[in-house]
Amino acid sequence: MTNGLGGYASGPVAGAATLRYHGWFVPNLSEPRGRHVLLPRLDDSVVSDEGAWQLGAHLAQFRLEGTLPVWRFELPGRVIERRVVMPHGRHAVVVRWQLVEGAPCRLLLRPFIAARRQDAALQPDEVPAWQARTVAGGGLQVALGCGGADLQLQPLAPGAAFTADPLIDRHCHFSMEAERGYDHTEHQHSPGHWTLQLAAGQAVALQATMAGDAPLAEPQALLQAERDRQLLLLATAGLAEQEEDIEARLVLAADAFIVQPGSRAEEADGSFRSVMAGYHWFNDWGRDTMISLEGLTLCTGRHAEARAILHTFAGYIRDGLLPNLFPEGGRQALYHTVDATLWFFHALDRYTLRSGDDTLVPELFPALREVIRHHVRGTHYGIGMDPQDGLLRAAADGYQLTWMDAKMDGWVVTPRRGKPVEIQALWFNALRLMAAWAQRFEQPDDGFDDLADRTGTSFNRRFWSAPHGHLLDVVDGPDPAAPDDASLRPNQVFSLSLTYPVLERRHWPAVLQAVRAELLTPMGLRTLGPREPAYRPHYQGDLRSRDGAYHQGTVWPWLLGHFVDGWLRAHGDVPAARGFLDALPAHLRQAGIGQVSEVFDAQAPHHPGGCIAQAWSVAELLRAWQATRPTACLDNLPEEEADHG
Repeated sequence: MTNGLGGYASGPVAGAATLRYHGWFVPNLSEPRGRHVLLPRLDDSVVSDEGAWQLGAHLAQFRLEGTLPVWRFELPGRVIERRVVMPHGRHAVVVRWQLVEGAPCRLLLRPFIAARRQDAALQPDEVPAWQARTVAGGGLQVALGCGGADLQLQPLAPGAAFTADPLIDRHCHFSMEAERGYDHTEHQHSPGHWTLQLAAGQAVALQATMAGDAPLAEPQALLQAERDRQLLLLATAGLAEQEEDIEARLVLAADAFIVQPGSRAEEADGSFRSVMAGYHWFNDWGRDTMISLEGLTLCTGRHAEARAILHTFAGYIRDGLLPNLFPEGGRQALYHTVDATLWFFHALDRYTLRSGDDTLVPELFPALREVIRHHVRGTHYGIGMDPQDGLLRAAADGYQLTWMDAKMDGWVVTPRRGKPVEIQALWFNALRLMAAWAQRFEQPDDGFDDLADRTGTSFNRRFWSAPHGHLLDVVDGPDPAAPDDASLRPNQVFSLSLTYPVLERRHWPAVLQAVRAELLTPMGLRTLGPREPAYRPHYQGDLRSRDGAYHQGTVWPWLLGHFVDGWLRAHGDVPAARGFLDALPAHLRQAGIGQVSEVFDAQAPHHPGGCIAQAWSVAELLRAWQATRPTACLDNLPEEEADHG
């Protein structure tokens, strides 16, 4: 669950946390900056004259109402339901219990409190870093000891009583952290427990907020407000709520990533918007945001937020580059990327076409023109146009500049230095868009079409490999003995999927066939062909093992969106294109419930891995799903296309 500020609540359906990131309340704070695990654990049990029961041991059903989770516990003679809501736009979470059937009983709640950033190392400390004191109404105010506001825990029940009986649960084990090769134990500290009376048909709740925040509405009103907000999201997307409707589920999944960043105070005036790349550990990334923008906002009818996102990132352009990412808890952007800036042109194009807003391009055109000039002259990280052939090159020792960006301890796994294939496709598309915008909006033209012509001619001469039957992945690399890389990778699909395809039409079928034969899986595209020497079939193990496989075969579902675009452009076969997506909807119930994972193993059965909720995975699946409706048309493509667009 998310709150529209980058904060979340997350954990295994059945109980104990398996990752350091899990917690009932993980807000994205401005002070201290970043997402912090404040309420990592909440033990709930029922006591009556007949005995005592841990609720987690009696889970009978779990379901989602929209995106709101509901647990149903069946105990001897009693049925209890637990619900959770994060009020949108608030640093808060409310957990609610209701006795649905059975005799009255007592509910015991024991909170465990932490005060660590969600990506921090685990420290098995004997003494907690926080201090708690009771306040009116049986609540707790917790001084976190890490700066910023205090945590406020307030029971919402008549006669709620808190018993101070501190407890240390030593060496709590996070099993998935152990599998991932990280430190994986911590001492968890609880100040005591509440005793709440549960009567048949009645509900009690616990709310967690930051001290000093405005009061919350009562729990049932918060739950209803969130359900109403989600129904409005569906209506905005032109949908009604249907339990098994995949498009509706994806529209609600998309909402988790669109945020007003809670950790950057300069963006707190309400007009800024960004995209969280993935939960739990990714923040907002420029590349992910621009790739995701169409699916998250335009396919869901959220045009105003799309415009706000484009405005937000345009304000961060420096020396012709869009930010690669904002580090967790940081306010200074990092710019080591060659493709995020070029994806910005694509996102702006999709926004203009789908929203009908003709005001944003003229407003941003001077900045876009400077971006092109910086790329022609050359900017940081060796990013610049080769004056000999018009292709865009990028190379800087120790940096991973394309989306294949795994790096560990100075090891750049897929450096791809030189002239990567998708960078040329994006560069060509950006130049053609600038030429079209200059004419349409009567803006200065710096010879964009001439630059695009040179790029297109050079691209088709340099990248098509008849012996391999597909495009090269990189040309003019740093190794003089082998400057060109012919590895079979999915990056070539962008040469025919963008608004202006750089690849000559005669090569489209061969490229699609090579990708389909070797890279296509039910969950997405492999990042490297199985016949390649560096191919890795599984994404697992410690960080070095996982990074070594991240783009060396591991499947990424977001790539399916552009494969579908290319397929529709080349073949116009909508039923076949929909078939490429058939396996993914079932995944909505398999890992991050109601979400789409970041990656999958390259080999069957394609186990999910990485983030349990990834922005571009959801965005591109939703976009492709809409594009392959039985009544879908290709209104997102130019009606007439010559070679090189």
